Amino acid sequence: MQSVFGKVVYTGTERIENAYLAFTTKGIAGVSSVQKGTLVGKYPVITPALIDPHSHIGMARAGEPGSEAEANDQSESIMPLPDALDSVQMDDSAFRDAIEMGVLYSCVVPGSGNIIGGHAAVIRNYAHTTLDALIARAGIKAAFGYNPMSASAWKGSRPTTRMGAMALLRKRFDEVSLKTAKWRAASGKKKQDIQFSSEELILQSILDGKTRMRCHVHKNDDIAMILRLVDEYNLNVQIEHAMSVNDISVFRELKRRGIPVTYGPIDAFAYKVELKHENWRNIKFLLESGVTFGLMTDHPVTPARQILLQTRWFTRAGMTDQQAIELVTRQNAHILGIDKFLGTLSRGKWASFICWNGNPFDCTRYPVAVYAEGKLLFEER
Repeated sequence: MQSVFGKVVYTGTERIENAYLAFTTKGIAGVSSVQKGTLVGKYPVITPALIDPHSHIGMARAGEPGSEAEANDQSESIMPLPDALDSVQMDDSAFRDAIEMGVLYSCVVPGSGNIIGGHAAVIRNYAHTTLDALIARAGIKAAFGYNPMSASAWKGSRPTTRMGAMALLRKRFDEVSLKTAKWRAASGKKKQDIQFSSEELILQSILDGKTRMRCHVHKNDDIAMILRLVDEYNLNVQIEHAMSVNDISVFRELKRRGIPVTYGPIDAFAYKVELKHENWRNIKFLLESGVTFGLMTDHPVTPARQILLQTRWFTRAGMTDQQAIELVTRQNAHILGIDKFLGTLSRGKWASFICWNGNPFDCTRYPVAVYAEGKLLFEER
């Protein structure tokens, strides 16, 4: 067993002074005032590993032209089968940059040009290849609002309006719903005669609420449109972005329905019309509503390495430093469904943590030791 000492330890649920974090490669043994095992370092601050819940890291890669980016496949507008993991290249230098700033885990998702884009994958940013990168699945990516209609020049059936995008999706949902109803009503050989394609099985899982649909959306009325779809098909959804929401009633409605939000990217330039109401002050609506939320970078829209830096807007809006750490650790783990083994420094969870050379909210400070699953991954020399 080993241990590290922190003058301040943010556990992901509380702030503790002058404490030891004991750990092995099997997990965290505990945080206490008593040293256990071999002391391997003393640091000003220790936090859990940072988690990015919505990213295209490894898909849109540093140093490569945009024409080689793989966040969107342009062959059809509704594509349930693609797996974001298949387009990830672990030699993307952005992974190294993320690790050196304490961001050890990312949820990579297909882009937002397709109404249905494919499977999300939660990965280790420190994996050698994608064979050992995957740690969890986190739903199917969907996109609404401006982006699908902006891709009308791509191949396949493409919408040119918001209503066109919803019509295409409703058509596919209705086809699968009708076929499923026939299959459930049939018996014996008649049931066997009704075969579902691999795409239909995924859409069926969405319609049954077993698979969460993670919906790219920014504007108030685009979220209202999604909520009508939820009511129509009883879907399990999560809102991704919501950067133009400037009406607290929208977040309150999501809170009432138990629909979480993956918010961000807060430091991106508002480069399109649906972001015209984007402003850091909208965060107050998010906080006051009580809706469950996490914080994303949407890498490369904002770099993964900057996720903690973006919490400055939340502390400006009233969050404490402890709450800001929770946002990019415990809350992001909860949003992704990986909080059983990541997100806090609780006993039994993975020993993935960051040792800082000072207050991490001081932009001159940085990680000096990074541990992943109990092993020293990076050390500043």
